[in-house]
Amino acid sequence: MYMVTKMQQENTSSSEGVEVLVNRPFKDDVLGEGQYTMKVYNLQSKFPSWITAIAPADCLQIEEEAWNAYPKCKTVLKCTYFTRFKLTIETLHVPDNGKSDNVHNLDAESLALRKVEVLDIASTARDYWNYMLAEDSSIDLSTFKPAKVERGPLLPGWQGIHDPVMTAYKLVTVDAPYWGFGYRMEQAILAAERALFLESHRRCFFWIDDWYGLSEEDVRRLEAESDAMLNKIRHGGSEGEREDETTRSLE
Repeated sequence: MYMVTKMQQENTSSSEGVEVLVNRPFKDDVLGEGQYTMKVYNLQSKFPSWITAIAPADCLQIEEEAWNAYPKCKTVLKCTYFTRFKLTIETLHVPDNGKSDNVHNLDAESLALRKVEVLDIASTARDYWNYMLAEDSSIDLSTFKPAKVERGPLLPGWQGIHDPVMTAYKLVTVDAPYWGFGYRMEQAILAAERALFLESHRRCFFWIDDWYGLSEEDVRRLEAESDAMLNKIRHGGSEGEREDETTRSLE
């Protein structure tokens, strides 16, 4: 919760970023109890040039619905311009080191189509999408050791050494049924999500001294303050206001 809030603040300005439309509790029979959010992402500068060449930049809004009921989460992303596009992310957090085979209980047909990728938050490899999401990233978890809790540094093979350890198993389903460029769009979106998973979870660990010891109520308060601040920025707040309010919200 803290990581999502802080990353939204770092990526929001008066011209681009996140607008929070809904943030409320929910309860259903599948996920249980949690928090439902609806957000709009205006991140036109993050799109590759071949996409902006076929779509107006100001139309490339991403609408996100998310149901966060830790250890289960579900996120659905849609694009206001490419209306048939849909991306679904189903997450299950499990206290293991990534060795579970089928935590989402997929059937045989789905397992045959599934492609498994292992993402290591200690990896320093970067590609186009990592650069676009975190241009100035200098995080090195192989040398990082927090002050508040005994964790790290994350050296090669850390998954089999450290305890406790947790894996976020993410089932990503993407559908872009557009002739001529649908497959290319799907691959670009998957690459972007892969980079986002790495950068966000890398920061979640790196910011551990900021959030360790906070209660859920503490973070909900910070989240509410941040939502109001982000919406103010997106509707005309200044960069100076953003810097001041970010400091008050998260420090």
